[in-house]
Amino acid sequence: MVDAGLEGVEAIFLDLDGTIYLGSELIPGALDFLDRCKNKGVRAFFLSNNSSRSVDEYVKKLHGFGIPATSDDILLSTHDLLSWLASNSIDETYLVGTEGMRSMLEDAGVNTLSESPQYVVLGYDTEITYEKLQTASVHLHRGVPLVASHPDMVCPSPEGGIPDTGAYMALFEATTGVRPEHICGKPNPGMILHKVEELGLQPNQCAMVGDRLYTDIEMACQAGVVGVLVLSGEATLADLEGGGSSPDLVVDSVASLLK
Repeated sequence: MVDAGLEGVEAIFLDLDGTIYLGSELIPGALDFLDRCKNKGVRAFFLSNNSSRSVDEYVKKLHGFGIPATSDDILLSTHDLLSWLASNSIDETYLVGTEGMRSMLEDAGVNTLSESPQYVVLGYDTEITYEKLQTASVHLHRGVPLVASHPDMVCPSPEGGIPDTGAYMALFEATTGVRPEHICGKPNPGMILHKVEELGLQPNQCAMVGDRLYTDIEMACQAGVVGVLVLSGEATLADLEGGGSSPDLVVDSVASLLK
């Protein structure tokens, strides 16, 4: 049985928005929890499906909260996307995404403004313009397939959920009839299993902590790691009654863990 002490866990993978912070505010008790991780020798990694920021931007944001993260501590859906693009020899794309996401793709040798793209790439674009939607739609109507960085319908905020990549997917399906050929990021278990292997650990020695059942907890189930649902973001207790992936543990927030 898993309790909030997480005995036997040597590495924790932490969702960010809704788990460590909510918008521009830290979740109460998050810093103390991260201090407990450090004091107990539990490695902490930060995962996000939010592809609107680059690794450097995430490191800067975490530093602003007083969290001494490094680039090696950050795992993004954009990393999973880059791996998928490389494995399929795709380097000509049209990106619907932020400049931060564009920089990560371009640095990896992917053209994001191709006039003859192999794929339209869809990320969480907080800098969306009608021109991007129009150009992407034209490519999709011409038969160019779509790949998305992650499936999240909304991004949590203190004021409520705001449109995320899944909402853009619904828009493109409504206008073009096209659904993504592949969706990267959580809940794909590969997003954390390569790090688990790199650490020399077994999945049951690791925990995934997040606020979404259909990404964070679903990935925990598929990867075989301990799944901890926090109620500080999107999910509610009522959501647990809807079936689907079940967490091993439910807590109000990370403030309850490793005590």
